[in-house]
Amino acid sequence: MSTQFAQGAGDGLLGLAWGSINTVQPQQVQTPVENMITQQDIPKNAELFTVNLGSWRDAQDPDKGASFYTFGYIDQDVVTASGQEISYTPIDNSQGFWQFSSTSATVNGTTVDQSGNSAIADTGTTLALVSDATCKAIYDAIPGATYDNTQQGYIFPNNLTADQLPVVTFAVGDKQFAVQKEDLSFADAGNNMVYGGIQSRGTMTFDILGDTFLKSIYAVSSLIFTSSDKPLTLEVDL
Repeated sequence: MSTQFAQGAGDGLLGLAWGSINTVQPQQVQTPVENMITQQDIPKNAELFTVNLGSWRDAQDPDKGASFYTFGYIDQDVVTASGQEISYTPIDNSQGFWQFSSTSATVNGTTVDQSGNSAIADTGTTLALVSDATCKAIYDAIPGATYDNTQQGYIFPNNLTADQLPVVTFAVGDKQFAVQKEDLSFADAGNNMVYGGIQSRGTMTFDILGDTFLKSIYAVSSLIFTSSDKPLTLEVDL
């Protein structure tokens, strides 16, 4: 562990990526989910986990913005409350991530082509990190938004109403999923501005759809392989 991590206030790190990128030394150990499978804590026909991330902004919602994981089962109450069917897409786990095709985004219904693009879902990344072209399309649609060199990211006025913010969606396989407008802002940037929850991925070759995106969906990650030898990720808009 790094010194910074060891001295942090958190209780630890729950690794939910694939075991192939486990960096524990000197002897590699299984991930928590791999342990659950080995120990038969979750059934063979339900080798999956789900992620439901809430927010302090949702404190007035029926679930009070609570966050939770499930291991070995899907919370059907969440699926039912969404009013939608779960959508499935194959996963490429060759790099150890939950990686999937994400070849387009939309901003207020206008498609941003991302031919050949892929993305990973990552609870360990606070923001959504996407291509420069997608970032520009998003912030061009936000009144007063600008790139701030000091903040090293996009900022926009903190007094904008929801009606003034764009509807932003990202493709997960063949389906578009919208980011909650409230999560387009991440933190106070001073001078009546806020730091955006979607920022540039820099030189990375794939998007990282972190918590800014994941707070908008109920994500189900299955380790059960399909006939195409690919695991699945399943998602539903909240």
